Amino acid sequence: MIEEERATFTAGVPTLWMGLYSYLEHNPRDISSLRTIVAAGSALPRQFVEMFEQKYGLRFMLAWGMTETTPIATVVALKGHLEALEGKDRYDLLSRHGLPVCGVDIRIVDESGMEMAWDGVTMGELQVRGPWITSGYYNDPRGEERGIAESFMDGWFRTGDVATIDTEGYIQIMDRTKDLVKSGGEWISSVDLENAIMAHPKVAEAAVIAIAHPKWQERPIAAVALLPQFTGQVSKEEILEFLKDRVAKWWLPDDVIFIDAVPKTSVGKFNKRALREQFKDYSLPGQ
Repeated sequence: MIEEERATFTAGVPTLWMGLYSYLEHNPRDISSLRTIVAAGSALPRQFVEMFEQKYGLRFMLAWGMTETTPIATVVALKGHLEALEGKDRYDLLSRHGLPVCGVDIRIVDESGMEMAWDGVTMGELQVRGPWITSGYYNDPRGEERGIAESFMDGWFRTGDVATIDTEGYIQIMDRTKDLVKSGGEWISSVDLENAIMAHPKVAEAAVIAIAHPKWQERPIAAVALLPQFTGQVSKEEILEFLKDRVAKWWLPDDVIFIDAVPKTSVGKFNKRALREQFKDYSLPGQ
């Protein structure tokens, strides 16, 4: 449709664009009419931001929001003095989730509600406020169906997302609070770990979930789907070796399980709830 209708703008969840890139590698199409692609709903691996711009001249506009924020709260737009960025710095910035749109305030807080530093490293729960940010749920002021005991704090809406905010005000969604892996009292971002795995040239998809551990409380395992042409040709050891210089040693998954495809929700997001159910009785190697 992009080719036939000469579309200039399109949008969708990251799994759509990951699949499209793989398709285009083997089925060349003319998508030169496109000017911008918006990606939202979950994290888009950084390498796709770079590959689409390098190969097709397309800039991704990453965005973040929720139904409760009506719906877009932040969007990537380069500030004038940052347009000249090149290489790694450029794509690191373009793969963040952007600046708050006019009218929306943001902050990150720790478990006690204390506001955290905007240094691009410190993680906290992302909170937002503004005139069109929801102030409550119908017949459910605590938002219990979202798994959050108190969704609102002094006018701020608790999103349930964990993020960093850099000195320029750009946010990076690190994970959902329920998807973080707490190992030995430290947090592991499943999203960062997934993106590192999906940078492997033979990997199509990867999802990371927490498994209970008797010593460390939780440890990560990775469910990995390979590109069809590499099925059965990649080992756990190859994935771990690839990750060794990309993430902290204690972030390395305790196991890598190869699957045909990561289960998806109805809107194309990775369905980690289904994965957790599938592996609820899984025992880590050596246990």
